[in-house]
Amino acid sequence: MIDDTNETAVAKHTIPVIDRMMDVLGQLERRSNGATIRELTAHLSLPRTTIYRILNTLQGHDMVRRDDNGSYTLGRRLLTLASHVVASVSDIDIAAIGQPFLDRLSTELGEGSKLSVIDQDGILVVAASQGRREYALTVAPGQRMPIHAGAASKLLLAHLPPDELAVWLAKPLIGYTPKSITDPKRLASELVRIKRLGWAQDRGENAPSIHAFAAPVFAKTGRLAAAISVPFLAGAEPSRMEEIRLAAIDAARAMSEAMPV
Repeated sequence: MIDDTNETAVAKHTIPVIDRMMDVLGQLERRSNGATIRELTAHLSLPRTTIYRILNTLQGHDMVRRDDNGSYTLGRRLLTLASHVVASVSDIDIAAIGQPFLDRLSTELGEGSKLSVIDQDGILVVAASQGRREYALTVAPGQRMPIHAGAASKLLLAHLPPDELAVWLAKPLIGYTPKSITDPKRLASELVRIKRLGWAQDRGENAPSIHAFAAPVFAKTGRLAAAISVPFLAGAEPSRMEEIRLAAIDAARAMSEAMPV
């Protein structure tokens, strides 16, 4: 039986304007192309002035942004907040632990590097380091990556328990490029190979011009905690690719040894 008394007590101690603000953010979350004040007013049945004030406040904090056509979308500040979500629900701050290893890796290679985890929503980049090499790719924490297309994504999938993996393989696999693996059986075979090798490679599965290598970070228990990956432009010499692969593996191994649990 549900305790309505407790729910009523909680409701008495909420702030209505924050509830309305969350309603606005919720609408924008469901609209990848954004929404105008008129559309939000119609869907939320709130006064136009209320919507306008909420959006102005959120825009001032970079929580939403307005385009030239008057549509509002979620802002970049949310990416920064999202990058800390996984760490806050875990016993360790894996982003903080990984940052020095990413910085060292990017300094060594001159390429950007990132640390990714898998959660109920898919692949999340929780930490990143920028490369200073010419044409180094920009990476940023808070990014959501395709669950099946990319080195880190495949590596994280490869270490899931069979029942959890089956759930992801049952979902539609989008073909971002001709290199994307969209057949569940073929992807499952690729994941077995990746787990056996101990590293993963992306040859343009998410974007034709972007390749990458990824290596696993393990907790002391042996459980996969994250993946370190290095994206780079296609066309690199084989010797350069091998340098990147080995550097990613070394960085992931070093981070694994530094994990507190």
